[in-house]
Amino acid sequence: MAVPNFNIVLALTGGALLALMIKLNSALAFFTSPVTASWTAHLVGTIIALLLMAIVSKTIQPKTVNINQSATNVSAPLWSYFGGIPGALVVMLAAVTVNSELGLAGTLVLGLLGQVCFGLTCDYFGLFGVMKKELKRNQLFTILPILAGSFLIIFFRGTV
Repeated sequence: MAVPNFNIVLALTGGALLALMIKLNSALAFFTSPVTASWTAHLVGTIIALLLMAIVSKTIQPKTVNINQSATNVSAPLWSYFGGIPGALVVMLAAVTVNSELGLAGTLVLGLLGQVCFGLTCDYFGLFGVMKKELKRNQLFTILPILAGSFLIIFFRGTV
């Protein structure tokens, strides 16, 4: 059996960390508020990111190629600096839904469905610098198992 691509391992780890983050933030929101949980999460995240930058910046050099251009030494597009906006909203929305009858599993599976739909939309229209990709019928079928799993998790747990 072949060793999995390291990027697959990184993506799976990122997904697990996302689930952990959502649970931790929703626990804080339960005792405070979704806004407080979002502020706290982003403050702690900023501190950790600064520490990681200090450690990693000595070994990893930044890329000098823009995602839309082959020219070197160009700056990132303005819109790429606003990733914290959806990040803050995700923290607040997830904090509310995890503390509802959806729970953590329902929140995660519906979030995954939203991510896949958004990803396919970005691929099709070439949004945010993504290379345009033709949407094929079989790609739409990737949504069906996620939708079916969402339905099973949410409705057969007797929570909604």
